[in-house]
Amino acid sequence: MYSYATVYLFVWMTISFVASSHVALFKRDSRSLVGWVGIIWLAPIAGAVFYWMFGINRIQRRAQKRMRVAETQGWRAHDLPPDPMETSRVGPQSAHLAPLESLVGRVVGRPLLNGNDVKLLQNGDDAFPEMLRAIESAQHSVTLSTYIFDRDEVGKQFINALQEAVQRGVLVRLLVDDVGIRYSFPTIVGTAKRANIPVARFLPVLIPWLFHYSNLRNHRKILVVDGRVGFTGGINIREGHCLQRKPRHAERDIHFRIVGPVVAHLQQSFAQDWFSTTGEEIAGEAWFPKITSAGNSLARGIADGPDADLDKLRMVLLGAIASAQSSITIVTPFFLPDAALIASLNVASLRGVDVRIVIPEKPDVRLVRWASMAQMWQVLEHGCRVWRSKAPFDHSKLMIVDGQWTLLGSMNWDPRSLRLNFEFNVECYDAELATSLQKIVDASILESRECKLTDVDDRNLLVRLRDGFARVLTPYL
Repeated sequence: MYSYATVYLFVWMTISFVASSHVALFKRDSRSLVGWVGIIWLAPIAGAVFYWMFGINRIQRRAQKRMRVAETQGWRAHDLPPDPMETSRVGPQSAHLAPLESLVGRVVGRPLLNGNDVKLLQNGDDAFPEMLRAIESAQHSVTLSTYIFDRDEVGKQFINALQEAVQRGVLVRLLVDDVGIRYSFPTIVGTAKRANIPVARFLPVLIPWLFHYSNLRNHRKILVVDGRVGFTGGINIREGHCLQRKPRHAERDIHFRIVGPVVAHLQQSFAQDWFSTTGEEIAGEAWFPKITSAGNSLARGIADGPDADLDKLRMVLLGAIASAQSSITIVTPFFLPDAALIASLNVASLRGVDVRIVIPEKPDVRLVRWASMAQMWQVLEHGCRVWRSKAPFDHSKLMIVDGQWTLLGSMNWDPRSLRLNFEFNVECYDAELATSLQKIVDASILESRECKLTDVDDRNLLVRLRDGFARVLTPYL
């Protein structure tokens, strides 16, 4: 007869071996691999159960399943526009960025489209009135996806505008992240339902009180009206973005109004998320009309997430850094790049590229600030320059290369955005847009404090230990 201890040891070894094998086969990040194997073996049985509950990327499997279902129904989100559009090529001014254009095209699988007009909107003071006017003018359809949708005065204005659109007979779809809506209570979902607005929650969470650190969130900000006018960027729907109202927790940010063929890419991304969440198809002329040229910007939508789009934005960033010849400007609220991105920035600086990084003096998450400081020396010691912008908190997310290429959207420079969340960005080859954005960044730099290598080295031992331990949590921040 075997003793209970022998049976337990056999079961533990078998379960741990199976779980570790799954980790070895499916985890791409070596740090994640080592971490999960350690948990599995150091916490008998419980470690394997914890990995089964939280370590397996079921989103990727769900995406593959949804895609198979879509194919059997003859529907694919990226094929929705009735007339495929040919890829455009960068002009003479951006000729040295042609390899980047080719790289992004292969990574994303979408064409670079000409004929777009991209208008920058500073803060909610500029963005919200434009977005509300667009909804109020809608004749056929409105799709809105956002991370945070507070039930404050701004949120109620959007609900009223969407309700009126529904009453006019406009097709409306509202997709909110189940974590993002919990920044206000009660959530906006009940208000939307009472207004007869078709609303869906993206990936409901099991443990609401831990929502600040939940993964696999839909961080995208997309509004499309009549399939022709789009808005995207970093702004959530909340009063804090309206600086003229002097809110208690003010946040600076930049949003963008886009008109032209690339709006179809915004709509495609929404359609995929809506289909994945509800199973309802969004197709047809009301959602995807024929779009004519509206400007001179070359643009392409880039969807990224822990599904079939995993690591696309990370590859775009690496390609953009490698393509830079004179300057790289990065504005991000959270700066926690991985080793490959740090090395790429350092190599660019050593090549003579002027690398400038602007981050907030005080991010709204302390752990992020501490972890960021712990690794800041890695970019400072090779010539990259870092500025810490003063309040109000700068939530902007931009990358500008050589005054020609801009990456705008919802992505932060941290593992949460690059591996754990669903993001949407747009790349633009537009010197005029890049120049306008660079002026805004330069003005911010003049009012910011430059972070020197000596600032990092002069931290006392206790602060270094605190920052170092926070850095251990980087993959989950």
